[in-house]
This record gives sequence, C-alpha cells and structure tokens, in this order.
Amino acid sequence: MIRRLYDWTISLAASPYALWALAVVAFVESSVFPIPPDILMIPMIIAAPRRAFLIAGVCTVSSVLGGMLGYYIGYGLFESVGRPVLEFYGKDAYFDEFRGRYNEWGAWAVLIAGITPFPYKVITILSGATGLNLAVFTVASIIARGLRFFVVAALLWRFGAPIRDFIERRLGLMFTLFVVLLLGGFLVVKYL
Repeated sequence: MIRRLYDWTISLAASPYALWALAVVAFVESSVFPIPPDILMIPMIIAAPRRAFLIAGVCTVSSVLGGMLGYYIGYGLFESVGRPVLEFYGKDAYFDEFRGRYNEWGAWAVLIAGITPFPYKVITILSGATGLNLAVFTVASIIARGLRFFVVAALLWRFGAPIRDFIERRLGLMFTLFVVLLLGGFLVVKYL
C-alpha cells in the first residue's frame, strides 16, 4: 500500500497540476499523510530548477498550514477522546505535568521535528493537545519547515540532479546531526 502511495505521489510531479498537488501533499503530510512532500518536491525542482524557490515556498506555506490543522486535531480531539482515557486510568495529573514540561520546550520540539526525519505530524498534534501557544508553534513551524524546504531547493538549484541521492539518503541525517550539535552547544554554554 505504501509503495502504491509513493508511486502515485511521484506521478504527480509530472502532472500539469504539480504545484497544486505539492501544496495538497505538503498540507496533509503535516497532520495525517505518511509520505513527505520532499518526494514530490525534489523531482519538480530537478525538472524546473528556475522555479526551485517558488516550489519551496509553496511547500513551506502549505506545510505550515497543514501543521495548524494537526494542531487543531490535537486541540479538538484531546478533550473529547484523550482526556477521558487519561481520567479512566487515573493519569490525567501526569498529563498536566507533561503539558507544562512540553510547553516549556515546545518550540524546540517543533523546530526539531520540522527539520529532521522525525514525523512532524506527531508534534503538530501533540502541540495542540498540550495547548502550546499557537504563535510559538506557528513561528517555530515557519522557521523549521522553511529551513528544511529551502535548503533542499537551494541544493537542487545549485547542484541539480547529482545532489539528489545525497538529499534523499543523507540530508535527514545531516539535519539531525545539526540539531544535536546545536542543542549540545546550548547545553555546554548553559552548564559552563
């Protein structure tokens, strides 16, 4: 099933409606869809490098708007589904404690999930469920998703198809290492 979904997503890149398809894929990926928009964005940029930054912009805006849908899914369903389950098991106080800790560091969670291979949709829904400040969520999402998609666009615009393998196989790892080093640097500065 995932393979058919992947093949269908790739076929959209050649469609005359590719930019609209990318917007839809980026939107729904941020809340429920399992295939990342990069799968569609990369062939689109390779086919039309002069449109690389327009494509990245559409992907960023759509992804952030989809993230807001994920936020509202978490926000709306938590009270009707999540809280009753927690109360049944007597764990609602634990969630309130978790909510406080998450909201203290929530901007970092959104930034990390937005640029690394960690599923962004999990953080969008969790951010809504914990009531992370919507402005903080939105700004962190714009920065993270913009960084991720514009770096991919810039690499493809500059190096073309030869960089595709690096992006598809190693860019997630590179973003993850960057985040680890950045957080490690903050911890070193904080405790020195």
